[in-house]
Amino acid sequence: MLRNIILNMVNVSDKLLDLVRSRGMIRPCDLTLLGIPRVSLTRAVRRGHLERVGRGLYGLPGREVSAQGSLAEVALRVPKGVVCLLSALRFHELTTQAPFEVWLAIENKALAPKLDYPPLRIVRFSGAALTEGVEEHSVDGVTVRITGVAKTVADCFKYRNKIGLDVALEALRDAWHGKRMTSDDIWRYAKVCRVANVMRPYLESLA
Repeated sequence: MLRNIILNMVNVSDKLLDLVRSRGMIRPCDLTLLGIPRVSLTRAVRRGHLERVGRGLYGLPGREVSAQGSLAEVALRVPKGVVCLLSALRFHELTTQAPFEVWLAIENKALAPKLDYPPLRIVRFSGAALTEGVEEHSVDGVTVRITGVAKTVADCFKYRNKIGLDVALEALRDAWHGKRMTSDDIWRYAKVCRVANVMRPYLESLA
């Protein structure tokens, strides 16, 4: 009887660690579908097999964390959010700025998430502006939804009063000269974001 209990605990522990290795980081709710009791997280932390990365987030101790690690944490905590604007520019290496907040787009009527860390800068999108031009990237083993290059540039012009026109222009020039987007791409998203008329003179100057 005791032997069976011990074997079961070992199996649960192995299953838990396999899950963390495959996903990078996990939340307690991720264990439910696999039938892993949540108390196993506490045991794994106590034994040094896992560490508490943030509120409700667990990962392997000593794991390599990229400069974009905060994006992975936000993606796990706010799975419907989309990394955008300055944070997306930084991810795509289209700005020299390093925002201390994670800029995150959420649906217009969605409740704003409340995180202790990392700090968020919430922007509300709706319709195609929220759903189109979104890519999935792996950051520290976690799938993160981020606006693509052309969509990010168009978003920057739409929110130029928040981030500054100079930042939007720098992103446009770098993306265009670096051949990170096509003319069709940027025009498409300029129309989605309803900034085609605003962007027209700047795009024509690049042609």
